[in-house]
Amino acid sequence: GRRVAWDRGKMIVGLEKACEKLPVSMADLDRFVDNIEQRLQDIGGKEIATTQVGEWVMEALPELDEVAYVRFASVYRQFKD
Repeated sequence: GRRVAWDRGKMIVGLEKACEKLPVSMADLDRFVDNIEQRLQDIGGKEIATTQVGEWVMEALPELDEVAYVRFASVYRQFKD
């Protein structure tokens, strides 16, 4: 229910954690976040739910790296096992 300003750095940090020790370059992460930012701009509204941004990340992350996807999903979806 909170409103939070878009923070590219916060997304990069989360993706870096998901991609730790994987063959994903910083340039790959920058392009990935660029694509998310483009989707935000395409929508054009002042606000968008963080759940929507999370879903976009979940949709696109397997193309970047499947292990990173599982790591991100385990935190984002709060997997217990």
